[in-house]
Amino acid sequence: MLTPEPQPKFLLDRSLGREAAVRGWPILMKDKRIRYRRAEIDTVIQYQAQCFVITKGDLPSGEMARRFLATRQAIFDAVAMPGPYIYAVQSDRIDRLYPPRS
Repeated sequence: MLTPEPQPKFLLDRSLGREAAVRGWPILMKDKRIRYRRAEIDTVIQYQAQCFVITKGDLPSGEMARRFLATRQAIFDAVAMPGPYIYAVQSDRIDRLYPPRS
């Protein structure tokens, strides 16, 4: 009998909080301006956080949930890599926001 592979735990947070990063769990959040906020970027760096963010501020909660579910395999694949990073969750993919690609 096959044992299912354990799924990662996630913390759901509207915006990045220190407690989320300290726990070491990947973070699901909504924050359309995170890439421009130095304090949040510094927290991501300090705690080697793995962040997945909805950057479109006017999405209804059902659409936000659908995006996370539609991209779950890409998110699970990314979580296998160490942080720090921030990915934007699109309708069909995730795009790295931080660190920026050269």
